[in-house]
Amino acid sequence: MALEELINTYYDELNDNDMHILKYILNHKEACQEMGINELADASLASRSSIHRLTKKLRFSGYSEFKVFLKWENVKSEETGNHMQQLENDIGATLKNLASLHFEPICERLYEAGRIFIYGTGTAQLTCAREIQRLFALQQTFVTIIYDKAEFESMLKAMAPEDVVIIISLSGDTPSLLPHVHQLTARGITFISVTNLKNNKLAQKSPFSIYAATSTSYSQSGEEIVSFIPLSIALETLFRKYVSYKEGQIEK
Repeated sequence: MALEELINTYYDELNDNDMHILKYILNHKEACQEMGINELADASLASRSSIHRLTKKLRFSGYSEFKVFLKWENVKSEETGNHMQQLENDIGATLKNLASLHFEPICERLYEAGRIFIYGTGTAQLTCAREIQRLFALQQTFVTIIYDKAEFESMLKAMAPEDVVIIISLSGDTPSLLPHVHQLTARGITFISVTNLKNNKLAQKSPFSIYAATSTSYSQSGEEIVSFIPLSIALETLFRKYVSYKEGQIEK
């Protein structure tokens, strides 16, 4: 589990001071791996006790364990040079994270859903949504794609608490998405977020969060390179877990 995912998981327990410390750590990950607690306190303008309390909130035994975690994680968000290695790293990190995720509650909710909707915040996300729609149809489970913001607003009016919405967003911070998320929450409609493995508002508010590790790299001429393959892997993993869950229910 990455630091960003821990922040999402325990977000409600974190205060402004915690977020200030975490912001420093996220912006100086490599340096923080070598810092003692006193050095980090000085660098982040926080107290030693504040850092210790923060590590406890993130479910570490103390700062020493947290420091080991930072060294183990050591994932760079932006790289240039070996683009294939970056893709391999992202796929590996995605598979490792998915292996640690407990899918049964998500699959149970999908299995019991009245209707399933899926929404992608961009063109590539909608491509992922179409593939999931195709896969679920093979199981006679039919998924309705929501193609744009206006359609989402219209469909929301007809959604019921037994429905489920899957939301695919690379950043998880698309401003136009938040009003829809608030409406889903207020009406008791379950939604599942599929986002990049980082701290983001959508995952913080989602009852169920699935993460894919998608890093940004750059060509020598400066073009941004972002792969959606990890998102596709996360979604296909969800589908395959769903198939296994459904088969288990039929056997019962």
